[in-house]
Amino acid sequence: MAGIDCAVSQVGTRTLVRLDGELSVATAPKVRTVLLKCLVERPDAVIAELAGLRVLEPVALTVFGVVARQAARWLGTPLLLSAPRKEVATWFSSGRYGRVPVLASTSEAMGVEPRERMPAVADSLLPVSGAAAHARHLAGEACARWGLDDLADAARIVAGELVTNAVVHAGTMIDLRFSLGRRHLMITVRDGSRAMPQVAGVASTDPLAPRGLLLVEQFAKRWGAVPAEGGKVVWASLSGVPERGAPRSGTG
Repeated sequence: MAGIDCAVSQVGTRTLVRLDGELSVATAPKVRTVLLKCLVERPDAVIAELAGLRVLEPVALTVFGVVARQAARWLGTPLLLSAPRKEVATWFSSGRYGRVPVLASTSEAMGVEPRERMPAVADSLLPVSGAAAHARHLAGEACARWGLDDLADAARIVAGELVTNAVVHAGTMIDLRFSLGRRHLMITVRDGSRAMPQVAGVASTDPLAPRGLLLVEQFAKRWGAVPAEGGKVVWASLSGVPERGAPRSGTG
């Protein structure tokens, strides 16, 4: 069965992914995984070059919209599409397969002005017993800086549980980041384990079952995990960030 090749290269501060082969419902998950891996490295942009792409099933093009929405939700890094074949450009222009910026050439995509970065607070943690407490403290600091008093308790709980999960189940260095989006507070935890987090059932008797993820589900609007180079990133978004320009609680 024909497949798809995803060649990744760095061009300055941007990541270029050249797609070559056949896009179908069967190959779309590979494209999604590769693009998300590139996005979690937080380049100025990820550019998917479509010149070598043969679309067997147009519905598979929705993969690009799905990835773009997920990236916008917790990374703020744009996904750009470049050099599509004529029929592919026509399909995207119809709006049926998601709204992702489509540029006529890769050089044009490279010239797109980078977006303003999300304000962020970040730290690297050792996988030790005090890591969760430090994560909760950093969550409080971030919320105080941005005037998000109403989110502080939820942010402390979510950050503490995500870091605890990384300490117990990954046992590697942990990168913790809080990012202020337009409507959400994003919390991301990166570790060196490729094992995806599993939510234990309430009735589980496993003493090592990650019950803290049930708290993450309770307090986060959305959460998930994506593979990254050398491990994974677990993310959670908390809703309730006031629109920019609107009054916020706290002093900022």
